[in-house]
Amino acid sequence: MKIKKIPQRTCLGCRSVKSKKELIRIVRTPEGEVVVDSTGKKSGRGAYTCPTRECLEKAFKGALLDKALEISITDQIKADLRTKLLDIIK
Repeated sequence: MKIKKIPQRTCLGCRSVKSKKELIRIVRTPEGEVVVDSTGKKSGRGAYTCPTRECLEKAFKGALLDKALEISITDQIKADLRTKLLDIIK
């Protein structure tokens, strides 16, 4: 019997390591667009955050998300992401 390995990822906000399915993925697509990836399968560079407001705000604060995605994120994109993520969290 083969045991399936569960992928682990680190939250940008609290830095805790959790299974990939417990976290929300934010991805920078090859076209340079920054979106919430609910499937976890979109191509591009991804960053993960816990589904809590605290971790989300920490990821936005101090440009942690910018560094993780290797792109400069505008305030408008952050506002759109915040709205989408807060809808998911509720």
